[in-house]
Amino acid sequence: MLEKSFGLLYYLKQTKNQKNENRYIYLRITVDGERREISTKRQWILKEWNVQLGRTTGISEEAKELNCYLDLISCKVYQAKIKLLEGNKPVTAENIKDVLIGKDEKKHFIMEAFQLHNKQMKALVGRQIAPATLTRYETAYDHVNNFIRWKYRKDDLEVKELDYEFISQFVFWLKTERHCRNNTAIKYLGNFKKVVLECKQKGLLTNDPFLGFRTKRDEVTPVVLTKDELTRITHKQFDTERLNHVRDIFLFSCYTGLAYSDVYKLRSKDTVIGIDGTKWIITTRQKTKSGTRLPLLPNALAILNKYQDHPKCLNKGTLLPVLTNQKMNSYLKEIADVSGVNKKLTFHTARHTFATTITLTNGVPMETVSKMLGHKSLKQTQHYAKVLDVKISKDMKLLRRRLEQV
Repeated sequence: MLEKSFGLLYYLKQTKNQKNENRYIYLRITVDGERREISTKRQWILKEWNVQLGRTTGISEEAKELNCYLDLISCKVYQAKIKLLEGNKPVTAENIKDVLIGKDEKKHFIMEAFQLHNKQMKALVGRQIAPATLTRYETAYDHVNNFIRWKYRKDDLEVKELDYEFISQFVFWLKTERHCRNNTAIKYLGNFKKVVLECKQKGLLTNDPFLGFRTKRDEVTPVVLTKDELTRITHKQFDTERLNHVRDIFLFSCYTGLAYSDVYKLRSKDTVIGIDGTKWIITTRQKTKSGTRLPLLPNALAILNKYQDHPKCLNKGTLLPVLTNQKMNSYLKEIADVSGVNKKLTFHTARHTFATTITLTNGVPMETVSKMLGHKSLKQTQHYAKVLDVKISKDMKLLRRRLEQV
């Protein structure tokens, strides 16, 4: 409903104990006889004020700037009026004042938004989200929460307070206070950026705090096993059966390129007879949801056959008796030590080994390797080609030394 009368008036108001000639400037908003006052937080000299116009009569630059400032406030009043009309709210002096001071707006907080995001992700675990992904976002949540407490001495901040300084200082804090490596800090920042982007898409944030902020990942050479190291682990007989089991599952990944989560969930339905009449694995990667299609090499097929009657496999319906990722990695360290492999062995080393030592080194085209690894782009696979360059460089250095001795 439209108002019948509407008026704005700027006037000078003397406060208690104010003895000089300066007075505070107030704005009076009148709608249908209802009045509300708002302080402009500015002062002016009484003798240079036009009561009828509600403006300064001074000709100095300061006076001109003040009049412009008051005009700007008037524009905001009319914008507040339009906002109320668009929201089908009554245009009253009280409502206009609430819009101007931000009382009408619901406050949205960073950690609340992050918490909602993680809650929704948790509901998708096992469907679209891997448990490890949720864990990473929960860790990122803790980091952002601790950073806000450390820097701002608050439990939370409004979303609208996010800016370039927050982002840059958060990364600096991760590296200095939390001793995160560059790539780790960037990973947590990426988790947080997803939440910020959701806030922006919901209209909770007008600016982009990441605008102009640049990060660069450090080049990391993945750990891969050489043919000799792979042979040593393959033929090594361990004293305990658990190490033999872990070694076999690790080798299966070396000959298939499957990540831990994909090996863990392998079922009989994931194996089919391929176009060439041999057994293939056709599955979807847990991490990226991209398809993986790969023929089973004899070494991998032999391991599947070895465990087809294993009690754990029969009980759970899986193809291999896979332990937790933490236990697998713990036992792999022991396997590396006993086998004389001087490398930090993790389950993911197997995937790297498949990409390099097993496939690319033996002339398998990069496009084929990319498809078998379930990569979404060839750029991801090209990273492994750089590892081969490192090997070529080492081999050539060795050759140079030999030639110098001739």
